[in-house]
Amino acid sequence: MKRVMLFLLTNLAIMLVLGITVSVLGVGRFITQQGLDLGSLFAFAAIFGMGGAFISLGISKWVAKKQTGAQVIEQPRNQAEAWLFETVRAQAEKAGIAMPEVAIYHSPEPNAFATGPSRNNSLVAVSTGLLENMSRDEVEAVLAHEVSHVANGDMVTLTLIQGVVNTFVIAIAKIVGYAVDRALNSNNNSEYHGPGAAYWITSIIAEILLGFLATMIVMWFSRQREFRADAGGAALAGRGKMISALERLKSIHEPSHLPSQMTAFGIKGGAPSGLKALFMSHPPLEERIAALQAQSDKVRVSGDSATF
Repeated sequence: MKRVMLFLLTNLAIMLVLGITVSVLGVGRFITQQGLDLGSLFAFAAIFGMGGAFISLGISKWVAKKQTGAQVIEQPRNQAEAWLFETVRAQAEKAGIAMPEVAIYHSPEPNAFATGPSRNNSLVAVSTGLLENMSRDEVEAVLAHEVSHVANGDMVTLTLIQGVVNTFVIAIAKIVGYAVDRALNSNNNSEYHGPGAAYWITSIIAEILLGFLATMIVMWFSRQREFRADAGGAALAGRGKMISALERLKSIHEPSHLPSQMTAFGIKGGAPSGLKALFMSHPPLEERIAALQAQSDKVRVSGDSATF
């Protein structure tokens, strides 16, 4: 319940900020008696599409800690925390990024995630279930996978893609709603006096339908990014360890309980099939393992990306 309330309050706050921005810039009234002001419409759509995505990115670390209850390791309290902290430090140095915050959150599900607004301002968190159910070699590979997400700039990239598709979804939905509303008014031979019920109903339906298409596009990019993070993990920890970690995850039939905002950056996804596979952030573990088995032994990580 606390997680749901935090999600709702955070999104309400974001919408309030964006609404004020639209009002101050004066781009909210993009439908006039003279027609549709495309400049104002796309400015409006960009503020809500791009603005919402980047505000969410900016507060992602704070939200992640609150939603998962992750405790950042400020000073290692035991040998396990010291090993965890030192492993991430060494991997971050090898990948050419600033040291991420390292945290542990309580969950029986073996998982981990990375988040943060930039490569040099990030958080890597692991679940207690991961530490309890995996060997150190496997945990090392999982950490390397998450560090690779950060090194590849995946958080920013996915935010940009999400923001762009959000912008076009909002703009196209409004255009469709306007066109239908004008067509109905034209049939009635009456002067157009602004958006009516047809505009609101049509634009909402169009936004929902286009939203499904947009989600498919974003999730396709997410799945490709996951292969790159696996390759980067193999470069940092060793291909054998990365394959072993994925094999171990495959053997544990535990559904993901990460909040939706962090699911795309967890090590583990679901088990998609049929049409559902188009909406999954992670490829099947079998495909990820096969990709690692097929890659060259000479995988290297640069400061920006993993190449193989």
